[in-house]
Amino acid sequence: MFTKSLKLTKKHAVALLLMLGVILSAAVVLCSSPRSLLSTGDMLDVSQLKGREKYLASYGWEVDPGSEEEQKVLLPKTFDGTLSEYAEMQTRQGYDFASYAGLECRQFTYRIGNYDGCDSTVYATLYVKGTRVIGADIHSADISGFMHGIR
Repeated sequence: MFTKSLKLTKKHAVALLLMLGVILSAAVVLCSSPRSLLSTGDMLDVSQLKGREKYLASYGWEVDPGSEEEQKVLLPKTFDGTLSEYAEMQTRQGYDFASYAGLECRQFTYRIGNYDGCDSTVYATLYVKGTRVIGADIHSADISGFMHGIR
């Protein structure tokens, strides 16, 4: 009877660790890319009203579903001026909004019912591509109002 044993040498161990590192790095890149088919995004399917309501509620916002306004939006290919500041706000709250430059998405706007300390109407806006949120904000309807991230 012939038996062969495998010996793990330092050279083989280093090679194995390097291969695992490359595989893990590739998986992270593939899963984190906003245009990737493997990307899971925020685990809720926000293509439907219930998913969007749950998404907003997860950040503490109560919305009036009857106030929903939807429109298709073509994001500009480059973000200049105020749009650049808006894209930076999205980046600060964890969205990769700028990666969707030049693409069409859906914009959903809702009246917020639980924003304290503001006399004017306050809205939440979600930018949705497919089943994931790519950007979001909270803003007031007042001409001298405010805008900030959803998170």
